Amino acid sequence: MLVVVQPISGQYLAIIAAICFAAGLNVYATVATTGLLARAGAVMLPVALRPLESWWVIGACVVLFAIEFFGDKIPAFDLIWNALHTFVRVPVAAWLAYEATSQLSPAQQLLCTLAGGAIALAAHSGKTAARVAVTASPEPLSNIALSTAEDVIAVFLVWFATKHPFAAGTIVAIALIVVIVTIRYVWKAVRALFVGAEREIRA
Repeated sequence: MLVVVQPISGQYLAIIAAICFAAGLNVYATVATTGLLARAGAVMLPVALRPLESWWVIGACVVLFAIEFFGDKIPAFDLIWNALHTFVRVPVAAWLAYEATSQLSPAQQLLCTLAGGAIALAAHSGKTAARVAVTASPEPLSNIALSTAEDVIAVFLVWFATKHPFAAGTIVAIALIVVIVTIRYVWKAVRALFVGAEREIRA
């Protein structure tokens, strides 16, 4: 069981980073999993985050996760869904980081909040970039496989962070590096694809 101590430990920060990254992939699965783990005694949430343990919050997130589970696997629609969720995943991750670090000084809390939002934005951007690349494929199986993998990773990462915080933090650090590199090349490939299509139309 995780016990919140003063000052915040490296393990605790690693858990926060893992949860923020998971939220960037699937915020509803992340919040629901966090709440369920807290109710099961696998993690002790700070007072400010205790509402996540509410069955109402967990239930609402499970319903929204179910909607996303199916909607996120429809080519083209998933791009719209993910674009709109930029305004959900990143703010929620930032809020989680903010509330989880309420015992820090205002400056440190703000820094953690910005870091949490940035981690979620990186995960979300990597997910969106991958979707843009995959959506160009005519078959739906790649979309379904990618979406399912993202859901599984989000749930697993939250659970894994409560058992092995530093290992989860390391995974997040490596994933962030991969995302930064991948986004660069994926967007270049997508841009080249659209430029090539535009030239063909003009020709």
